[in-house]
Amino acid sequence: MREVALADLPGLVGQDLGVSDWLEITQERVNQFADATGDHQWIHVDVERANREMGGPIAHGFLTLSLIPHLASQIVRFTGVTRGINYGSDKVRFTNMVRVGKRVRMRQKLLSCEPKAGGLQIKNECTIEIEGETRPACVAESISILYGA
Repeated sequence: MREVALADLPGLVGQDLGVSDWLEITQERVNQFADATGDHQWIHVDVERANREMGGPIAHGFLTLSLIPHLASQIVRFTGVTRGINYGSDKVRFTNMVRVGKRVRMRQKLLSCEPKAGGLQIKNECTIEIEGETRPACVAESISILYGA
């Protein structure tokens, strides 16, 4: 994991911050996400039908997107930060299905860093890759505000 001081962030704009570890997408995780969101579409949770009609169940796109904070925590640790808040996302695209049993990881690039509301607003390009696939599962611009001491 890379360690970056809050004061050094502006100098890293345009750079890759790193890559997370691989994470297996299990049926249990998909089912838990379905329960949490109320999205029980059969392509996610009906394993028998999904196996029969489409080669197996797939993860929700929003499940894939929701992994960004977890995967990002493996890539970089910001020092000198007292708190960070999620400010939103731009340009979210689901470019490939994640089949249950596949592993994903995230590649993160710092796109911008600007003063905002007493902190630094950062925008990261988050690319969630699927092991063994050329097309990523998701590409999103994640926006956060980090506050220092």
